[in-house]
Amino acid sequence: MSAQVVTRFAPSPTGYLHIGGARTALFNWLYARGRGGRFLLRIEDTDRARSTPEATEAILKGLTWLGLDWDGEVVSQFDRAPRHAEVARELLARGKAYKCFSTPEEIEAFREAARAEGRSTLFRSPWRDADPATHPDAPYAIRIKAPQAGETVIRDRVQGDVTIRNDQLDDMVMLRSDGTPVYMLAVVVDDHDMGVTHVIRGDDHLNNAARQMMIYEAMGWEVPVWAHIPLIHGPDGKKLSKRHGALGADEYQKMGYPAAGMRNYLARLGWSHGDDEIFTDDQAKAWFDLDGIGRSPARFDLKKLEFLSGQHIAMSDDAALRHEIEAYLAASGQPALTQAQGAGLERAMYCLKERSRTFPELLEKAEFVLASRPLSPDERAAKALDAVSRGILSQLTPQLQSASWTRDDLEVELAAFAEARGTTFGKLAAPLRAALAGRAVTPSVFDMMLVLGREETLARLADAAADRGR
Repeated sequence: MSAQVVTRFAPSPTGYLHIGGARTALFNWLYARGRGGRFLLRIEDTDRARSTPEATEAILKGLTWLGLDWDGEVVSQFDRAPRHAEVARELLARGKAYKCFSTPEEIEAFREAARAEGRSTLFRSPWRDADPATHPDAPYAIRIKAPQAGETVIRDRVQGDVTIRNDQLDDMVMLRSDGTPVYMLAVVVDDHDMGVTHVIRGDDHLNNAARQMMIYEAMGWEVPVWAHIPLIHGPDGKKLSKRHGALGADEYQKMGYPAAGMRNYLARLGWSHGDDEIFTDDQAKAWFDLDGIGRSPARFDLKKLEFLSGQHIAMSDDAALRHEIEAYLAASGQPALTQAQGAGLERAMYCLKERSRTFPELLEKAEFVLASRPLSPDERAAKALDAVSRGILSQLTPQLQSASWTRDDLEVELAAFAEARGTTFGKLAAPLRAALAGRAVTPSVFDMMLVLGREETLARLADAAADRGR
């Protein structure tokens, strides 16, 4: 086996990037990246009736959003059909496969009779050992000669050893009578030719491994390491489906989850590293191993995703966070930020990141720096700007004209102003919030004043005192 680890993600382009597929891609990416290996991408588009360019584009966009970069060009399985057919014919020439002239009608008649008699419906072709001299001049499929006795053992890094009796395996069709290769052959040929060393995929493919091993062994190719991971279930313990809500990776981007939080959450869906819950990509790459994958299905938990999302927002670099928020706005069809808004958002990040679980929550807190004068206060803020409060703000404005614009000095200035009027800063805070943000729930008054700066702060206080914008 190659010294370099090579993994792959091989989705079918029949829809968006399902969250289960995203986790499979992540596991493959982490395993390869953590070992200096290669992570490859193959689009399994042999089903021409269901495969669409739009679905392929959605898969690529989903992987790109998640930050799962792949090595080399994207491989199209359909484009490799001649190579798949070549392998089937090579097995035929080696005597490892045979021509089967049985028609679909004959096969169905066999199965109907078997069902009626209570026998196995596993089709045994009469052409397996037929003398070539008896072959008719008719279309034929190429079937592999499956072992008929003994057992096949799938040595799986997640499921353990899985044993299948060979008399339960049929002589699988590899090349149809119209000359097109079947999916099961295409997967093996592609994985071999791409140098894949580890096949990490959902456990719904576990039974396929025994049939695919027949091709590896017949061709004398080294069998890759198998790792079949349990599927993701919903909170109700049933297989994750549309009834559980948003399933496409792009939907989670549109809902405002950061990609790093999503990666952290998906990594923890079925894999663990001790008690570690929150970790960086570098830690995940260093820690991820197949031995840490559990055998039981993981349950999707939106609250856990929100928690990890918030942790990663808080941990993020301000400039990177601004960039990702701008991508979120574009993905969700919202207006782009102006240059001034983007710069203001970045300045304000230090007082927005904490306790924001999603980008919509963060942007709600950021409204004070995104809005432009004159502000239109919401209902609660408007109530805080009564005639008495506006009078107080008009008196405060000249006091702040000469204040040193640091947090400590602003705190002293406002505390002294409140005390001189026989009140407390706490009672002054509500009209200040309303004047500076037009909202009742905001970051701290001092954070807003520092982010907005002296000129904008004083202008907003003057607007509120004069009752402009209402």
